[in-house]
Amino acid sequence: MSPSLPTAQTPPPPSPSQARSGGPAPVSVLGTGSYLPERVMTNAELEQIVETNDEWITSRTGIRERRIAGSDENTSDLGAKAARIALEQAGISPAEVDLILVATASPDMFFPATACLIQSALGARKAACMDISAACSGFLYAIEMARHMIAGGAIRYALVVGAEKLSAMVDWTDRNTCVLFGDGAGAAVLGLRPAGRTGRGVMNTLMGSDGDYADILGVPGGASRCPVTAANMDQRLNTIKMVGKETFKQAVSAMTNASVEVLARTGLSINDISCIIPHQANIRIIDAIADRLKVGKARFFLNLEKYGNTGAAAVAIALDEAHRQGRFQPGDRLLLVVFGSGLTWASAVIEW
Repeated sequence: MSPSLPTAQTPPPPSPSQARSGGPAPVSVLGTGSYLPERVMTNAELEQIVETNDEWITSRTGIRERRIAGSDENTSDLGAKAARIALEQAGISPAEVDLILVATASPDMFFPATACLIQSALGARKAACMDISAACSGFLYAIEMARHMIAGGAIRYALVVGAEKLSAMVDWTDRNTCVLFGDGAGAAVLGLRPAGRTGRGVMNTLMGSDGDYADILGVPGGASRCPVTAANMDQRLNTIKMVGKETFKQAVSAMTNASVEVLARTGLSINDISCIIPHQANIRIIDAIADRLKVGKARFFLNLEKYGNTGAAAVAIALDEAHRQGRFQPGDRLLLVVFGSGLTWASAVIEW
């Protein structure tokens, strides 16, 4: 990982009541963090597991390697490590956190919420905790929920985490899906804009879903609809299944439309955006979106070559890495856009 940025040294933000008296409260990202497991699985390693090769994977996905969590690393462990880095950068202690939202499709268990396990690991005793289940769109769904709770005065600080251990849900005999996914976590701390900071923070967000396409990407077994039994265990129903061509088509359409709509809501054009951070799923999806938006790929921040698709963690990890690498500066506007199973999609415009 890149070195951490210096911890913010700013006066405390105004209270929610003070912010309300002065109009809509600008909600800012106060700190970011990410964590990737140490183990790197290359395409060459996958050649030893399934019938595939590096050229086939790279040309179709843009992915060269991915991180794989150890047997002793759970989703909550990854999320807690990313969260600690984000809190440190924000200059916020765990005791100050009012809300923890964890976006994940691979929780430690059905219940309790992975957010509660991260709360315990951090010692964030006063935080309310819950998980967000919106697949790869979950992190931006959680950003939207936290933003409104902060702006409305219900809470002061929210910790939003995207964390996945998708390797535990991959069918390692299916070359069409096992090459795509990896493990990791990203986090962001949200609060009212601190004194001395001029950026307008989270300017606008958009969320959407279309359950008519729920069957093209998901894990069909293992829950109440289709429990895994001795009779169906050989079907690997508790692993990720995907209709690739339809997922590709829907992802391009949904992410393009979500980008256009959130910009229109904000009164901006794509030319007003300094950095575009898309869901890191497939380079061909990103190429198609860039073409439809008529914007050069140089403005996109990409790390899927190193990590593959880390689900709800992907855009959170990319936001943190882009921040630490100086891909945007105070006053720059960012466009974040994601797509996931459900179908779900979301976008956000942030002025840093």
